[in-house]
Amino acid sequence: MTGSFTRGFLLIILLSLMAITIIPTESFAQPPVQIPEVNLQIGGEGEEDPESLVGFLQLLLIIALLTLAPAFVILTTSFTRIVIVLSFTRNAMATQQIPPNQVLVGLALFLTFFVMQPILLEINETAVQPYIEGEIDQETAFELGAEPLRGFMYYHTRENDLALFVDMSGMEQPETQDDVPLHVLVPAFVISELKTAFQMGFMLYVPFLIIDMVVASTLMSMGMFMLPPVIVSMPFKLLLFILVDGWHLVVRSLLESFN
Repeated sequence: MTGSFTRGFLLIILLSLMAITIIPTESFAQPPVQIPEVNLQIGGEGEEDPESLVGFLQLLLIIALLTLAPAFVILTTSFTRIVIVLSFTRNAMATQQIPPNQVLVGLALFLTFFVMQPILLEINETAVQPYIEGEIDQETAFELGAEPLRGFMYYHTRENDLALFVDMSGMEQPETQDDVPLHVLVPAFVISELKTAFQMGFMLYVPFLIIDMVVASTLMSMGMFMLPPVIVSMPFKLLLFILVDGWHLVVRSLLESFN
């Protein structure tokens, strides 16, 4: 399979280079160059080599799964809760795009790696390294690698959210956590994380909302109706956030929420 795939790939590159070199550079009025038709067969000679074709289809499946990797990282780890709480913090301070989205997402990724590090190390020791050394097959590696991640999601999933998807799927009531399939556990974990993140975001909004109310009442009592309260309250919000070391408190609360 590898040899035929490599030959086909090199042939495509040569044809591309040929197409570039035959483009007229001095005049576009020249007659087009006829390129002979080439029959490319990637993955073997069709029915004569079905195993190569199956291997090529597996390669396409792996490439398709790689495009879904960001979704798995977002929905099966602590990233969802962290990035939502950080976004709530920025919106509560009314600082528009400060910090920018790249900073918030980058911080959320590193915090996610910090929270998930013990689980990732366990997956590497129990599934990845034995699979690389050839001690277990692909199916066994997937089952062993999913166990630590399953335990993390199950621990942070509410019972009513899990019961919702169990009932909607029509499956029998699971007796243990291993009986819950991933296609039921993942969406239950996601909506549980959304609820937790919104609860934390609400608690972050309360002190800043009090500042907005005080500033708005003060401006109205002074007769300054044309001055937007947001412009006046934002410096006081920043001052409060700095005095209490807000980023330290927010990140600490996020990390402790996963313990």
